[in-house]
Amino acid sequence: MSVFKTTCGVAFGLAAAAAVSTQAFAAGDGLNLEGKTVEFVIPFSESGGSARWANFYAPLLSEALPGNPTVVVRYRPGAGSTKGANWFQEQDTADGTLIFGSSGSTQFPYLLGDPRVRYEYNDWQVVLASGVGGVSYLPPDIAKRFDGDADDLGDIDFIWGSQGATRLDLVANLAWKMLGMKVVPVFGIEGRGDGRLMFERGEANIDYQTSPAYLRSVVPMVEQGLAVPMMTWGSLDDDGNIVRDPTFPDIPTFKEVCEKTAACETKGDAWDAWKAFFIAGFPAQKMVFLPKTAPKEVVDGYEAAFKKILARSDFQQMAEKTLGKDPQMTGKAANNAKKLATTVPPSAKQFVIDWLKADYDVSLQ
Repeated sequence: MSVFKTTCGVAFGLAAAAAVSTQAFAAGDGLNLEGKTVEFVIPFSESGGSARWANFYAPLLSEALPGNPTVVVRYRPGAGSTKGANWFQEQDTADGTLIFGSSGSTQFPYLLGDPRVRYEYNDWQVVLASGVGGVSYLPPDIAKRFDGDADDLGDIDFIWGSQGATRLDLVANLAWKMLGMKVVPVFGIEGRGDGRLMFERGEANIDYQTSPAYLRSVVPMVEQGLAVPMMTWGSLDDDGNIVRDPTFPDIPTFKEVCEKTAACETKGDAWDAWKAFFIAGFPAQKMVFLPKTAPKEVVDGYEAAFKKILARSDFQQMAEKTLGKDPQMTGKAANNAKKLATTVPPSAKQFVIDWLKADYDVSLQ
């Protein structure tokens, strides 16, 4: 446990919380969490990008929230985050002592109508939305065959660790397929950090990580010559065009690699579907939610706390080292980002449903 008023590490089982605490706030007085502990629940293992993101914000929230509560990061992994999200849907803690951190791997099953989903994003109240990038990388021996296109990678049998066909990993799986690569996912890992560990042990020969985990855990491997970046998924400009990720400006985007690869096209059904799910999964990939029962005083208190954090003079410097340069949003911007992340065109949804059935025998209808 950390001395910074934040605790992280152990998996746990939280009991259903009590009703609104009159000590947490009183009508007209606003939120006050003095002497309280805030449980920041992450539905993944403690080795991935979501854990890195949550542990970045936890001590900052402790300082910014009224009453300076202890903020404890807890992990509730399972079913690619669906288990934890279903659990959160059932919680009625309204006093501000419970928040939930979702990711694209939580959003995609919801978007696709996965029958295991029992949660409803429209019930949850967003107080922070974080854009996140992603970087695909290779071992050095295979990277020697990559010169900006994937034309020389088509005869390689790739293996990687994936959280599931309907999770955020579908962006990577579809991208590699469009490039004509033979990538076989090993489904069932509990977080992207577990996929990275497979790569480190030589059990996988391709992987991707979101920006926080890549900066912390993959960049050292790159510096030691143990991994070579292949491409990023990219970022969006103000006009909705895919451009280079500002955190990794020297690494080409998937769009650039696709344009140079004979088997790949940046138009048509596959491209439209990939782009739609990329937009849903990365520009607003990670979000912090309060339960639907939390009253306005609690929501306003959290939004004010995150605004205070984002306005810190040292925030950008801290964030770049941990999260990269992706946007961090609260208030109206976070609600707009939530809408972006939980909506895809019906045509893109249908393309992905058909592809999942054809390639992985995953049926969602």
